[in-house]
Amino acid sequence: MMEHKRIVVIGAGIVGCSIAYYLSKMGQRNITVIEQGPLFETGGSTSHAPGLVFQLSFSKILTTLASQTVETFKELSTDEQRSFYPVGSLEVARTSERLEDLKRKAGVASSWGIEAFLLSPQECAEKNSLICPERICGGLYVPSDGIAKPLHAVDKMTRFSKECGVEFYGHTEVTNIEVTNGQVKAVYTSAGKFEADVIVCCAGFWGPRIGEMVGVTIPLQPMAHQYVFTNDLLELNGETEETATPLIRDQDNAIYFRQVEKGLGIGSYQHEPFPVELSDITKYGETKEMPSVKPFTPKDFEKPWEDAMELIPALKQAGIKKGMNGIFSFTPDGMPLLGESQAVGGFWVAEAIWVTHSAGVARQMAEWVMNGAPTVDLELCDINRFDTYACSPVYYKQRSIEEYEEVYSIHHPFMQRKVSRNMRVSPFYMRQQELKAYFNEKAGWEQPQWYEANYPLISTYEKKMVIRKGWSAEYWSPIIEAEQLHTRQYAAIYDTTAAKKRLEIKGEGALQFLQKLTTGNIDITVGQSIRTCMLHERGGIKDQITVIRKNISTFLIVCTGAVEASWIQKHVPQDGQVVFQDVTSGTCSIALIGPKATGVMKSVVQRSDLSRTWLQGQAKTLFIENSSVLALRDSYGGMESWELITTSDQGLNLWDLLIEQGQPYQLIAAGDRALENLRIESFSLKSGKDFWSEHHPYEVNLHEMVDLTKPVFIGKEALLDRQRKDSETVLATLILDDPSAIVMGYEPVFYGETALGFVTSAGYSYSLGKGIVHTLLSQAVHEEMVLEVEYFGQRYKATMMTHSPAVV
Repeated sequence: MMEHKRIVVIGAGIVGCSIAYYLSKMGQRNITVIEQGPLFETGGSTSHAPGLVFQLSFSKILTTLASQTVETFKELSTDEQRSFYPVGSLEVARTSERLEDLKRKAGVASSWGIEAFLLSPQECAEKNSLICPERICGGLYVPSDGIAKPLHAVDKMTRFSKECGVEFYGHTEVTNIEVTNGQVKAVYTSAGKFEADVIVCCAGFWGPRIGEMVGVTIPLQPMAHQYVFTNDLLELNGETEETATPLIRDQDNAIYFRQVEKGLGIGSYQHEPFPVELSDITKYGETKEMPSVKPFTPKDFEKPWEDAMELIPALKQAGIKKGMNGIFSFTPDGMPLLGESQAVGGFWVAEAIWVTHSAGVARQMAEWVMNGAPTVDLELCDINRFDTYACSPVYYKQRSIEEYEEVYSIHHPFMQRKVSRNMRVSPFYMRQQELKAYFNEKAGWEQPQWYEANYPLISTYEKKMVIRKGWSAEYWSPIIEAEQLHTRQYAAIYDTTAAKKRLEIKGEGALQFLQKLTTGNIDITVGQSIRTCMLHERGGIKDQITVIRKNISTFLIVCTGAVEASWIQKHVPQDGQVVFQDVTSGTCSIALIGPKATGVMKSVVQRSDLSRTWLQGQAKTLFIENSSVLALRDSYGGMESWELITTSDQGLNLWDLLIEQGQPYQLIAAGDRALENLRIESFSLKSGKDFWSEHHPYEVNLHEMVDLTKPVFIGKEALLDRQRKDSETVLATLILDDPSAIVMGYEPVFYGETALGFVTSAGYSYSLGKGIVHTLLSQAVHEEMVLEVEYFGQRYKATMMTHSPAVV
């Protein structure tokens, strides 16, 4: 518990008030909420938000947060004051492409546990009689969606919070924040000084200004968005409730609708982006409108209005009563910004949150502050997920604008980013361009997906290859399959520079620190490596990492990404006994994989006894010509594998030498998509993809990475407690019975009409001639069950594998 902590929440919108509410419910006291505007119609986004809650998205975490928000708002509703109207929602399809996307969305509804129904045009009109069925191809109905009344919820929350001792200060502007030795100490305001051990920034689009006070970049971009109120519709003349008809979302025309008494509220994303500079946003009371509202621009609503009238003909007789351009926050990847900043201890952020996810975020944030970790995995929302490149205003403004433009697009899992590209390139980039690489972006790096130079390989392997069609063939090339098959037969080099973070931990206390940080015994021989887990305080898997002992007091850590690296850095003791260095940008990495990989290595290190003297899991620093290389011998999918890490200035020489010496072994450069296919084909699981921090090692077959004889490691007690309880999920690998079946990920797995879980990774095994899927299923599953995977509404039978998959 943290009852001795002094917590200051900045911002009294729906997020700030919800966090104070949940902290109070968990027993926390000494909470102060500070708001620059009035209490509680503050003038921020909460004050003008239309309140539509569409829970379902292709993101599991956003769907979970939205569902928890609905749960909270329903609990806070009374007959006298409704915080939520469960009127349901309709997403309509104007095109066949959108209808197919709604089929996919209906599938993930089953995956995430949301009730949803695909409807015909006439059935959509029966749910909401305003719709013209001749203008649509069908729709998706979610009965549990509805309208949130955030100010009503805030009223109920703050009454409870005040009874628990929470103090609220309105018309109180934050002027500065005191930070001492990297830890927050106090908040200075127009009403005086508030001492604080924990500060939670919930200031909405004003958040970046608060972040500047402590030197923390909060990469969000305020954007204006059009919303209008119509005059009364004759068809709604008999309505007595504020809202009773299902919400409508017409994503093909980027507009949405909700009933407001006897009229409609209509929002549009159809117009060009309207980014708003923070310096142009007024304070409360300085203008007639609230700060979060800009003047309406009628010309930009002309086309949306035409489209709206086509879908809802009754609007032709109604007309627009008033409109506004309301401001809300966008981020570079469309996800919220949550958690404690690694840069400043005690400075927590809960920003870029829509009403849809507000109470769910608050509940998880309260658990995170109180217990050291939330119940659900929030790594995709973590404020520390961006490297320094993303702290550039140019970067996050451009990306946020792109997010706005694509908000209602049909999103493919491999869709490329168009802006802020070529920010980070490995030293192999010029060679990859020569090989006509098709690039995508990962953590700011340009990462080859496949190489057009390998096109001739198609004719070699085309009789074995599976050719994709339709959705699965978008952002895909048959070259991927050829590279996969060629690696299996010969060898390939993969640029893995962007795949992981590389950290160096050294000093007298390095071993002791890593022993506490991980579940395995890190006191290994110099030159050895170990795969182990890091757990958070609740016993969940923070990451599965590789540790290489370079010498007695120096270790190289290979972890998943920026969030995990920041978590490690956060735990580094401040006594000077441990030195942490992120060496990712100054190094590069090549994976040499395939049955001929060791042959290639023998030719570049000039040693014929390599297989005998260099054991699997062993790492050595050696010269390969002029390049000093840390080489780790390993296996990947049962094949010989070598991970070669060198400094960025030596990378190109290493690449060229491998390509030259690998010619007798038919070595090729291959892309990331083939590498991922090889992982799945080898039945290997991946941290952050097939399991995450909601899971503990024993439920995802990582028990061999846990050494319970260690006296202490982070999360040990919680792990022992969770181990004693029955797990709710199990990891299982399924083989699709139909050889032609291909799925993409997140599809539901059914036993009869019961959804038991969902697909995490999906690939194709050329050795089996069938598709493979890794799944997270309920514990009730067993091998005798006839399971089915649903893909765009079609069911494919699947057989469960009997052996445990591996982990990479």
